[in-house]
Amino acid sequence: MSTRFTAEDGTVLAYDDLGKAGDQPPVVLVHGHPFNRSMWQPQATALVAAGYRVIVPDLRGYGESGVVAGRTLFAQFADDIAALLDRLGLARAVVGGVSMGGQIAMEFHRSHPGRVAALVLADTSPVAETEEGKAFRNRLADRLIAEGMDGYANEVIDKMLAPYNVTGLPEVAAHVMGMMRMTDPQGAAAALRGRAERPDYRDSLAGAGVPVLVVVGADDVYTPVSEARALHGLIPDAELVVVEGAGHLPGLERPEPFSDAVVTFLARVGVGA
Repeated sequence: MSTRFTAEDGTVLAYDDLGKAGDQPPVVLVHGHPFNRSMWQPQATALVAAGYRVIVPDLRGYGESGVVAGRTLFAQFADDIAALLDRLGLARAVVGGVSMGGQIAMEFHRSHPGRVAALVLADTSPVAETEEGKAFRNRLADRLIAEGMDGYANEVIDKMLAPYNVTGLPEVAAHVMGMMRMTDPQGAAAALRGRAERPDYRDSLAGAGVPVLVVVGADDVYTPVSEARALHGLIPDAELVVVEGAGHLPGLERPEPFSDAVVTFLARVGVGA
């Protein structure tokens, strides 16, 4: 059962607070679009078993959090994470995210740099949206409101997961489809409009003074390995892990090697449980 709190603007935000508090910063895991916090269940389980405290929010507009129509800028998502840490009395956290969640983690690092102990950036890109991309995201936002989520979910399932995993991992495919279909179109559209306006994070990442792990599925078509290598090369002393047998969501497609990479990274850089 999730815990809820109310943001300053009145939006109710849901989250899970798992594991035991310790001396080390907790791990905050930020889901992608159009998903919810249940996508992190394998990693949350592995991290808690390794002794970490794990905080997993539903972003505003997604999952059990309140739906916000219009446009949700990434700065708002980052401020929501900061407000959650404030609520829990936490100064700093390891912040990890996948895809859009990775970009929100980058925004959190840009706008709240003193609160980041380490970053985990999975299948994501630091580059600002192109003009073509802005138009695409805004058109898609309009379409989701007009048509709902089903058609979109059917179109992208074999890009969210590697096609061989859509057929080979039917329970994972069903979970991903279920998350996409249950997302409120208004919340998804608001995030898409905000995502279209995101800044470029390359400068802030190039000056990152915290440990960074970059993870990517070997067969990701949205953010391919070449983009992950460019992101890795941008950040001083970053670590790169390529997860074989996975597409855009390696944490679900290959949960064991993905979770092992995160736990090993945190132990190596001294964010031990």
